[in-house]
Amino acid sequence: MKISEVRVRKVENDDSKLKGVASVTIDECFVVHDIKIIQGEAGMFIAMPSKKTKDGEFKDIAHPINPATRQELCDAILAAFAQA
Repeated sequence: MKISEVRVRKVENDDSKLKGVASVTIDECFVVHDIKIIQGEAGMFIAMPSKKTKDGEFKDIAHPINPATRQELCDAILAAFAQA
């Protein structure tokens, strides 16, 4: 997998834990929008796009299936966020 492009839009609201939203293009042929960049107690992290189920839970719509890929996405998105 090659991350071809990362686009970040910062959220300018000091009261919110949501700090930005990212779109990631993979292998120049697949894009994932609405990846949230969140400030947590232990630092910044990403949350994959999700939808609310009938019982009120949130389920990821798209997500990495192994920890190495998740870390690669997280590193690329947070680096782009730092540069934005």
